[in-house]
Amino acid sequence: MKLLINGAERVVADALRGMAAAHPELRVDVARRLVVRRDAPVAGKVGLISGGGSGHEPLHAGFVGPGMLDAACAGEVFTSPVPDQMTRAASEVHGGAGVLLIVKNYTGDVLNFDMAAELVEEDGIEVTKVVVQDDVAVTDSTFTAGRRGTGGTLFVEKLAGAAAEEGAPLARVAEIARRAADASRSFGVALHGPTTPAKGSPTFDLPPDELELGIGIHGEPGRERRAMLSAAEIADVCVEALLADYPTSPPGPLICLTNGMGGTPLLELYGFHAEVVRALDERGVTLARSLVGNYVTSLDMAGCSVSLCEVDDELLRLWDAPVSTPGLRWGH
Repeated sequence: MKLLINGAERVVADALRGMAAAHPELRVDVARRLVVRRDAPVAGKVGLISGGGSGHEPLHAGFVGPGMLDAACAGEVFTSPVPDQMTRAASEVHGGAGVLLIVKNYTGDVLNFDMAAELVEEDGIEVTKVVVQDDVAVTDSTFTAGRRGTGGTLFVEKLAGAAAEEGAPLARVAEIARRAADASRSFGVALHGPTTPAKGSPTFDLPPDELELGIGIHGEPGRERRAMLSAAEIADVCVEALLADYPTSPPGPLICLTNGMGGTPLLELYGFHAEVVRALDERGVTLARSLVGNYVTSLDMAGCSVSLCEVDDELLRLWDAPVSTPGLRWGH
């Protein structure tokens, strides 16, 4: 497999160098693998920090900026960042109102963010942590105890980021983040596996006439493999799995993220989104907002995920609030 890189050992550093060159509104520390909004710390504002293994771009570094994250910590490809990165990020974004850590539910991420939270508290900074575990496909997986954190992370970072930008205190920002996490559900589908730079070939094999339902964002196994389905059939499978997990049927108004995994063109994603909207409408669901594109990816995996977030008027207002990041931008 041909990759546009200088070498597997340089891929994360080179990407951060490029991000620094493209986005002067960010402070990028290539050595420490940190991306921070340039105006941080913002006095009196809660600092939002997230992070995880590289390979899921624009998550998380692409969501740093006004209205979303204050800092993101980048691990190596599909590898958790280390506690020193989070503690450094906290020192750079703490504006006197505390820090919120947003963590996807993977064992390494949870352990390292827990360690970081203890160190940050020892430095005298108030810190709260929210764990995102929105994947309904499986309960336990290769890297997790419990559900995986996937596309719903975008909802949590956007909604909590908007609340923080408005000046809400830490307890309130954390409450918004937890509400968003609790209201989010995701389900992914793979058409072929991701190619890690170190391996240079797909991490798993799928025959040309098969797909895998319920795949994780690191290529973790899903629920089952089936013969290839049409876009309409895949949409029905995803929507059924997602709605079945909500306590009420149908749930309240939803934001829908139809997300590419990195290797599926927008032409296909928009066609698939039309089928997702059709499937939701047939089941009596009110769609409040839509977002379509590559936002929570898995390198070059072909496939998609559908993430839903049940919203009330307050959460919808926070979703519509201005955001200005490399990966998500509106209202400015």
